Amino acid sequence: MNMFSRSSLARLIVATGLALTLAEPALAQSNGREGMIQDARQLVQSLRSGGYVIVVRHGATFPNQADTDPFNLDNIAKQRNLNQKGKELAQAFGNAMRQVGISVGKVYTSKFNRAYETAVLARFENIEKTRDLTEGGLVVTPDENNRRAAAFRTMLTQVPEQGKNNVLITHKPNIVDALGNDWFDVKEGEASIFKPAGVDYQLVARVQMEDWPKLAVAVK
Repeated sequence: MNMFSRSSLARLIVATGLALTLAEPALAQSNGREGMIQDARQLVQSLRSGGYVIVVRHGATFPNQADTDPFNLDNIAKQRNLNQKGKELAQAFGNAMRQVGISVGKVYTSKFNRAYETAVLARFENIEKTRDLTEGGLVVTPDENNRRAAAFRTMLTQVPEQGKNNVLITHKPNIVDALGNDWFDVKEGEASIFKPAGVDYQLVARVQMEDWPKLAVAVK
């Protein structure tokens, strides 16, 4: 699959009719695209029907930590991990999805603990760690980074089980490598929601993690 170009992304955004309207105007600004933010109820109803892939950058982390042992991903103590805010918002994210009736199918995460723990705290089931979503940084070859980006994009084309939505939890470098510089501003915990479309995929919304609980309020 080819990399998302700015022109193709703009075309896909215009073609899609789904996005999120919440009280936070910063959501529209973070998307940087007119017409992306629409109705929260419509977004919830669409996700309830299933068929989407939700890409999440792991939750908030400690800014004074670093991955100092990247060759040993089992050494959690040497990684940048979720802070208290990241843990609380991950729990609220999963709770909100269950409260509004959004079903989750397959869940794939990076092998770094901050991504896996985001899924665990959200109480997702059938979580699978994959190298395809793991940040490579400077410890893998450019060829391997390119392979992971291509694998990431392929995962966005895979249609979930009927009535369910797949969740991918990964890192900013992986998201930017796979989707382009339009995601350079992606925040910790932010979700980008895609609709698989044959061999391609369409962006339908970008939602901050702290805004998921507002969906439950919007559909009451």
